[in-house]
Amino acid sequence: MKKVFLISLGCSKNHVDSEVILGLLANDGFEPTPSLDEADVVIINTCAFIQEAVQESIEAIVEVAQAKEKGTGNKLIVTGCLPQRYGEELAREIPEVDLWIGTGEFPRIPQLLKDDKTKVLIGTPRYLYDHHTPRLITNTPHSAYVKIAEGCSHPCTFCLIPRLRGRYRSRQMNSVIREVEHLVARGIVEINLVAQDTTAYGADIREERGLYRLLKELIKIRGLRWIRVLYSYPHPTHFHPSFLEMVAGEEKICPYLDIPIQHIDAKILQRMGRSFSEKETRALINYIKKEGKVPFKPLRIYGNCVVSVTS
Repeated sequence: MKKVFLISLGCSKNHVDSEVILGLLANDGFEPTPSLDEADVVIINTCAFIQEAVQESIEAIVEVAQAKEKGTGNKLIVTGCLPQRYGEELAREIPEVDLWIGTGEFPRIPQLLKDDKTKVLIGTPRYLYDHHTPRLITNTPHSAYVKIAEGCSHPCTFCLIPRLRGRYRSRQMNSVIREVEHLVARGIVEINLVAQDTTAYGADIREERGLYRLLKELIKIRGLRWIRVLYSYPHPTHFHPSFLEMVAGEEKICPYLDIPIQHIDAKILQRMGRSFSEKETRALINYIKKEGKVPFKPLRIYGNCVVSVTS
């Protein structure tokens, strides 16, 4: 059996992609290995959202490329946000990489491994996995991430996500439910719902109050103990009272909201391309405190990111 060594960099959403890659390769006869020297194929799933992430990704690529030159004999594939952003340029700079593949093309890796002709494959990201997609869970035995949507359609001037990941596209609700059921049947007790904007879930497929309706179904799953909702874009229309009441009152849902407010100054918000003002942001926080019906600790500030944490 051929062996694959995978390095996963970046966010939890990228982590899900890495698990899908491993699942697809397992179906094609590959076995994961913790040893670079034993691997027939090395895959680096990169991040390129900020400069530090770009640098980390390049360092990982160079390190593996140098090992390859010393005779490890493995095929090196680089996928994820770095190729999506710089693929053609990097292909010229680092010829040791056998294949550069974008964020929407990675499901084709098993096929492309059999075709040595392709060097760079980067298109418009449209891919969205579902409950039928093979996936190898590499997190802790009791916890898993579930990606409920991909991409982003917000026009923020500072953000590359729409370019790197495509427009916002929600998974079908039934598909998410089926995946969670499968994970719980395998012993997972904690589910972390992730997307670039979880509270916008369903808006693009006309699922009114999509996240609320999804949570309402997920809490019915026997054996599931905890659900976390991660990364909620601070747009006032996304926080419906029914959703907040459920987060506050349902035992299975952790009473926590991850809201990247980032800035409050009106001029900076305007330059960022945010579609809401300081007044609306403050009103949203007060609204969450009131409708959530839970005691909030004071706002904690981390760098330029404000996070509201429940007690």
